[in-house]
Amino acid sequence: MNYLAHIYLSGDNDLVTIGNFIADGIKGKSYKEYPKEIQIGILLHRNIDAFTDAHEVVRQSTKRLHEKYGHYSGIIVDILYDHFLAKNWSNYCDVPLNSYVEHFYDLLETHYELLPLRIQKMMPYMMTDNWLVNYASIDGISKALEGMNRRTKNRSGMNEAVTELELFYSDFETEFSTFFEELIRYSKIKLEEHSINLK
Repeated sequence: MNYLAHIYLSGDNDLVTIGNFIADGIKGKSYKEYPKEIQIGILLHRNIDAFTDAHEVVRQSTKRLHEKYGHYSGIIVDILYDHFLAKNWSNYCDVPLNSYVEHFYDLLETHYELLPLRIQKMMPYMMTDNWLVNYASIDGISKALEGMNRRTKNRSGMNEAVTELELFYSDFETEFSTFFEELIRYSKIKLEEHSINLK
């Protein structure tokens, strides 16, 4: 899953949310150097990624893209699924997306010293262009995919995936909705398990 989903699935604990957000930059057992709640977030992130990669519905989404985008298909689906989460945000959260994201940005600033250097460098761009809120529009997702394509030095062609999004829009949305309900339940179980195990 992509940024917005990971943040949302962290629940209400600020440090768990930070841990989940920074987890891609924390390798192996180095997560143990962080406070317990951040450790929980990092482990939860890894659980979410493993569950997502193995899920049949997600594979259905990636299969639609595989011929054209190869191993980048999974990254594209992560981003497309964040679009459907942002677009349908009120189905999942009572706090409006703008307010929710503002709180998250405040959180990043408050815990700036805990963030890996890569995240510290990315933060200003994320906040200035308001990535998380803009995921709700196709234009916002288009910009996200363009950014990812630049990071692959234009090898991935991810910037073109908006074509498939528009072409198979209802299929992707249905797959997201089905999968995300399961992921929410799974994440709550894992969050509880880690909270007990890391006491």
